[in-house]
Amino acid sequence: MVNLYTDLPPKYRGALNVVVEIPSGSVNKIEYHADGFFRLDRALYSAVYYPFEYGFLPQTLAGDGDALDIVLLVTHPTFTGCVVQAKPIGILRMEDDKGVDDKIIAVPTNSVDPRFKKLKSIGDIELHVRKEIQEFLLEYKRLEKRKFTKFIRWEGIKKAEKAIEKSIKEYKEAKK
Repeated sequence: MVNLYTDLPPKYRGALNVVVEIPSGSVNKIEYHADGFFRLDRALYSAVYYPFEYGFLPQTLAGDGDALDIVLLVTHPTFTGCVVQAKPIGILRMEDDKGVDDKIIAVPTNSVDPRFKKLKSIGDIELHVRKEIQEFLLEYKRLEKRKFTKFIRWEGIKKAEKAIEKSIKEYKEAKK
């Protein structure tokens, strides 16, 4: 059986291999376990739902000790475990109770969903959609004890690409 974190490369033919943990519209926080299975971590405590697909980039290690988080904008929800070819368009710098918690913002490649063809940078996302993403990520942990999230700033594709490369390098270093 393939382990989606350790066996799947982070990139394929120039695109990101995003592993979906949580489909758009879900109220369940599902996490991929390093041993190769998905686990229901919890139902969200707040009266909100994921307005985007949420997942990770395989073979990466982010500042919080987990794989690099991906916020994936989609037309229609996929499913837990779906691998989506995507392109990064920016990064949302955040902090939570565990420390730095950056989120790469990505969209499906043109061959996967041509509806996102014109989105090339964070500034191409409608302001209201950016506000929805930010609002969800600020609110979804609010009713949980000893947990918080803090918005730092939006940054463009260059910073997103640097964060991706750094997390790939950190993963390789940690494996040595």
